[in-house]
Amino acid sequence: MLVNLRKAPVEEAGDQDRLMALLAYLIGIIVPLIILLTDMKNRPFQKYHAVQALVAQVALTVIFFALGLIPIIGCITPLLGLAALVLFIYYGIQAYQGNYFEIPGVTAFARQQGWLS
Repeated sequence: MLVNLRKAPVEEAGDQDRLMALLAYLIGIIVPLIILLTDMKNRPFQKYHAVQALVAQVALTVIFFALGLIPIIGCITPLLGLAALVLFIYYGIQAYQGNYFEIPGVTAFARQQGWLS
């Protein structure tokens, strides 16, 4: 689930940074966009988690929409949504603890696009 778990330096991830990173995973697309469209994007810890959360949320939205179009698989979509919710809660907790981590596929994609350093 997690790759390259590392702790952020204390001066880089203050209480507000960690809280915003947590909210980026829990509140979905809205909080990451707020972070990326305001001065908060200048905070490396917040930006890292905002980009990662936004890419993951958009990817999940597309996947769930596509699965919803397939009648047989569409009926298990709520279970997959519950699993995704649990996973995002876990990611939010890791971010709140001040950890940098990679979400398989998501972080690599964001780095390829130049959104993460």
